[in-house]
Amino acid sequence: MELDLKQYEEFAVSDNDTHNVVLSYLVHNCFKETVESFISCTGISLPADYLEDIDRRKRIIEFVLSGNVLKAIELTQQLAPDLLEKNDDLRFDLLGLHFVELICSRPSCEAVEFAKKQLRPFSEVTEAQKYMARIEDHMALLAYDEPEKSPMFHLLSPVYRQDVADKLNRAILAHANKPSYSSLERVIQQTTAVRQLLNQESGKDGFSPFSLKEFIER
Repeated sequence: MELDLKQYEEFAVSDNDTHNVVLSYLVHNCFKETVESFISCTGISLPADYLEDIDRRKRIIEFVLSGNVLKAIELTQQLAPDLLEKNDDLRFDLLGLHFVELICSRPSCEAVEFAKKQLRPFSEVTEAQKYMARIEDHMALLAYDEPEKSPMFHLLSPVYRQDVADKLNRAILAHANKPSYSSLERVIQQTTAVRQLLNQESGKDGFSPFSLKEFIER
């Protein structure tokens, strides 16, 4: 069976649909100024509390990215009181980031004490084995004069910090019963899933595998 992409050309995408996809992305990523300009230009209405929510989430994300993780945790507990208590993985990620920050600023004794009080309790939870491995990775950083050159250097990278910030942002949104992923991310996820499915069918019914770039260009 041949895949006829022309049949999808009949589906019309309205300006309103496009605007909502873009707005969803901007709101999700806390681009407040851009959101305000966008709704002003398009005339889209947005609940007032959305802008306030953007401000709160943006502050939390900025604290995570700047290394002030304890302040981010404090604000998260104010915004979503029981979120971290119910999400061990996210809580460990945040506490682990603060531990790494202590190591980078070289107060080793303080880092060790923090690990004993805040990280070691994770060895007693249900999935203790998983957390023991992660605790060992973090503690191993203490053995290096230059942690950024250790095998666990990824724990110090801006990419890892951004990943934790993104996880926290999605968790806060989900806690507030809001979409944890933007519409644009959903579209990409769905497109990727369809592409993988079609590639799996390649050779079975005459389908030919193609890349996302080729799909768009067609």
